[in-house]
Amino acid sequence: MNISHFVRIDRGHRGSVRHYVVHTHDPKFTLELEPDRDAPDRVGRGVIKRICVPNSWGGDYSQYNQILSAAQDFFAQSEAGDTSRR
Repeated sequence: MNISHFVRIDRGHRGSVRHYVVHTHDPKFTLELEPDRDAPDRVGRGVIKRICVPNSWGGDYSQYNQILSAAQDFFAQSEAGDTSRR
């Protein structure tokens, strides 16, 4: 999985921050995550709150599991590099 296909977006919303990971190539999707406060680093791979996918995603769930797992890994790596929020 090519990690350059992912983009992280952090948006302030009513006093809190929402974290999104967007897969920019096919299949395009958006994953909303929140840091896992039970993880040792208080971020972990993130807890999935919402997934927005195209209707054509019905079917091969093992393939999508790999892509979603890569998105969570990207979230964890991008969070580790950003120390301004801690």
